[in-house]
Amino acid sequence: MRSRYTITKQLMSMTGYFDRYGKMCTLVTETRKTFMVDQSPLEILDESIRCIGYDLKGAMITSKRLLGNVHHCPVLVNPIHRIVLFPTKSALHEECTWFNPVHIKRTISLNNQTTITFSNGQTITIPAKLSSFNCKIKRAEHLEEMTRDSIFFIINGHDHRMKKRKKKGNHLP
Repeated sequence: MRSRYTITKQLMSMTGYFDRYGKMCTLVTETRKTFMVDQSPLEILDESIRCIGYDLKGAMITSKRLLGNVHHCPVLVNPIHRIVLFPTKSALHEECTWFNPVHIKRTISLNNQTTITFSNGQTITIPAKLSSFNCKIKRAEHLEEMTRDSIFFIINGHDHRMKKRKKKGNHLP
């Protein structure tokens, strides 16, 4: 068991579980390994987001502002590495699993549940309707798209679209 974990691009999913003492821990599944972390999923999310200068509460507020007041909002965890995660249930629910949509390659319905195939070939089945789960994937992808240009602006200190406009004509300021 690891004492701490920072979310990386290799994260495919993470889900909370209670250890034998009743403490909430996390089962982390990456592309090449699966391991336990002695932190709850929300602690992992918050600490991972704090590494880049903001927090989980702010990330959730921003997500809701951009996407509207939707249930089970995705969260931009790392804008530099373009990591967005989405929950299957309320983030506070003990059975919530967080997924990285980048690693989801296929989803199919099986007995009113969803079977997910990941980029490394692993599959899992979760108790969720396929249409609902696919909607959450699309929301997470949309959040990543919506934030891509604004992150480019922040990192580079200018908007590349403005440069293109200025080059077209000889406009005075």
